[in-house]
Amino acid sequence: MSLKPARIKDENLLAEVEQYMHDENKFHLWWLGQSGYLLLWKGQKILIDPYLSDSLTKKYADTKKPHIRISERVIDPSLLKNISIVTSSHNHTDHLDKETLVPILKNNPGILFIIPEANRDFVCDRVEMQKEFPVGLTDGQTITSGEFSFHGIPAKHNEIERDEHGNSKFMGYVIRFGPWSIYHSGDTLWFEGMEKLLEPFHVDVAILPINGNDPSRGVAGNLDAREAAELGKAIGAGRVIPCHYDMFTFNTADPKDFQEEAKKIGQAYEILELGGHYSS
Repeated sequence: MSLKPARIKDENLLAEVEQYMHDENKFHLWWLGQSGYLLLWKGQKILIDPYLSDSLTKKYADTKKPHIRISERVIDPSLLKNISIVTSSHNHTDHLDKETLVPILKNNPGILFIIPEANRDFVCDRVEMQKEFPVGLTDGQTITSGEFSFHGIPAKHNEIERDEHGNSKFMGYVIRFGPWSIYHSGDTLWFEGMEKLLEPFHVDVAILPINGNDPSRGVAGNLDAREAAELGKAIGAGRVIPCHYDMFTFNTADPKDFQEEAKKIGQAYEILELGGHYSS
């Protein structure tokens, strides 16, 4: 099977990012595949939940749940330098990948690594780092680094799980900078009270999964196309960008279904190509 090509990748992607490094007026966002994004604002680069390897394809190659890749890798993680912040929303490998994170952390010694506090031991064991290195967050807490603030939002995947101290194991983040708020939900279903948590942030862009909740896949589920559009509407999001599709054959969705649902209810949206660029 031929892989879906990226619009732009590797050194060409970096060259495009460089064009906007000194833009003082807009932020820029690139889709890196699955739920991974590169955010740029005023020369600061942030990686959100990057998965940039074939580790899951290799891991499950000879199992009953093969992770057959659909799309090209957008960028070799070893090329990513001058990154200020990288996040992991939870412990699943497509959001916490050793093969992605080790080269990124190596090449960016001053980087801030934001994780759910509940996952600290697991994260440090997987990525082989000192326990005090990551910065932990739970819902209701805020971390500020320079002009960026990260606000913790719980995620339900498939349940809202907490450690013995009440810290959320699955997280979303509202990233606030300048006049903007971006909500990256991580992997989540819609849960009671979600809208009330998010409405005060006046979300400009909501990045939401659309691959749905199908128990036959044998993995935890997410919002589907209709739910993602309706959640965006319910929280007053200026725009919804769908994600978590076109990575693995067994766990994907058609963004055209999301497009139809968003149009039905008048929710503004942006569907990015792999390696696609959005600015506002």
